[in-house]
Amino acid sequence: MHDRYSRQALFKPIGTKGQNKLKEKHVVIVGAGALGTASAETLVRAGVGRISIIDRDYVEWSNLQRQQLYTEEDVKLQLPKAVAAENKLHLINSDVVVKGYVMDANPRTLVPFIEKADIIMDATDNLETRLVINDLSLLKNKPWIYGSCVGSTGMTYSVIPYKTPCLRCLLKVTPMQGATCDTAGIIPTTVQLVSAYQATEVLKYLVEDHKHMNKSLQIFDMWNNQNYSMIVDKAKRNDCPTCGQNPSFPALKDENQTKVAVLCGRDTVQIRMFKKIDLDQLEIQLLHYSFIRNPYLLSVNVEEYRIVFFYDGRALVHGTKDINQAKKIFDRIVG
Repeated sequence: MHDRYSRQALFKPIGTKGQNKLKEKHVVIVGAGALGTASAETLVRAGVGRISIIDRDYVEWSNLQRQQLYTEEDVKLQLPKAVAAENKLHLINSDVVVKGYVMDANPRTLVPFIEKADIIMDATDNLETRLVINDLSLLKNKPWIYGSCVGSTGMTYSVIPYKTPCLRCLLKVTPMQGATCDTAGIIPTTVQLVSAYQATEVLKYLVEDHKHMNKSLQIFDMWNNQNYSMIVDKAKRNDCPTCGQNPSFPALKDENQTKVAVLCGRDTVQIRMFKKIDLDQLEIQLLHYSFIRNPYLLSVNVEEYRIVFFYDGRALVHGTKDINQAKKIFDRIVG
């Protein structure tokens, strides 16, 4: 082990035995943005044996403020985030097997990764993907660590299958969606704290110190000096379609997936969500953007694109025929 991990092994809850366990473990990180890069670097430095990183995006200038693995050169080369992250992490610790996968995270693509993972880390930017992770983790009996941040606020929560309430249970008692970094901004220190909570929970699980895992929902606002720890045991529902007595795993069903299609003869992609869009709430999120609202729709300009939202859950992304680019812009606004 040389002395690379000597300071970590001196920490009694890990020790030499725990360090050897870390070397045998596999963590899957879904998302290679701010939380994904921060958590990946921590786990690679800690000596986790294998890290798989899944992301569909590429590095842009606005990422550099908080996504710590990336450089200006990555932006100039328009490198996919998964590739750029893999390159940097290999330089940090060549003993760790790091592999980046440039792909969309959905029920079909995530299954083989979750089946082989010891634990999954959420570093995504939208609720739909989180619900897919949630359902797959319960289906495959694999724990996952939720994390989100916007502005100076952050949330983390550990989902241990059939022992804690799942994400779908929590959505009934606390809001875990809304503003995004594109609508409310973010400071980099928020990212660091959320990723620190997440990575610590992962380390606890991998060294099998399960009794010290945090079963509460952590919520904080760094700018306003607020910190909450919410006990959520009673949120667990017997009728939950994901973790209840008769699970149906709705997020994995085709009819509950966002549908995307390029409109024939137009430089436009239509995105159809599996739920209706609250245009009143969306308007509040878009105060910093130029938008038009009428009784039927909300139209917003985002860089060179125009997105038109309808009450029935549809959105038209004008200015591109690239489905991945349209979904990226859509998720930046809706979350």
